[in-house]
Amino acid sequence: MAALVDPGADRSERKAPPGARRAAQVLTAAGVVAPVVDHGLVRPWLRRWGSTTEERSRVLAGDPEADKAPLFTTTRAVTVRAPAEEVWRWLVQIGRDRGGFYTYDWLENLAGCDLHSADRIHDEWQQRTTDDPVVMSEGHAAPLLEVTAPRAPVIKDWGVYVVEPPHAIMERRMLLGIKKRAERSHAGSEGRRP
Repeated sequence: MAALVDPGADRSERKAPPGARRAAQVLTAAGVVAPVVDHGLVRPWLRRWGSTTEERSRVLAGDPEADKAPLFTTTRAVTVRAPAEEVWRWLVQIGRDRGGFYTYDWLENLAGCDLHSADRIHDEWQQRTTDDPVVMSEGHAAPLLEVTAPRAPVIKDWGVYVVEPPHAIMERRMLLGIKKRAERSHAGSEGRRP
């Protein structure tokens, strides 16, 4: 089958609306630039914020064996000006059924999570052992694969939180929530010492 095209036919009907060409150019450029920015700048920063090169190169609790190296690793950190034991007291309380996650409770609760982060140490939440569940949400918990107080709980399919003076490697908001609480309670305990 052949098609005949009249070279003298009026093509004005097929012109793109004003600005369409410019919009197509902008969208094409964004489509090329966005992955480069995401993979070259955003994701690397998200995987390492707050941590030093030395921290990222060390083998930490919960890291896989060398022959089972993952596609990528994530090491995030903030400095907490409190002893590791004080940070641990907050960290060991994590879980929906305990002290929450010290994150953006209001945002978690918009999603129906019913989370409430603790603002004090609860003695009844200070013990954790291997295989204890960390309740993430209604009907979902992840077992602790390893518990090394006061240094590192390893949570299956979720991560490891290593407490190393003066650094603790955790999710940013959770860590900032624990940092605030640990420093506040540590400062309060120093004020009570003789």
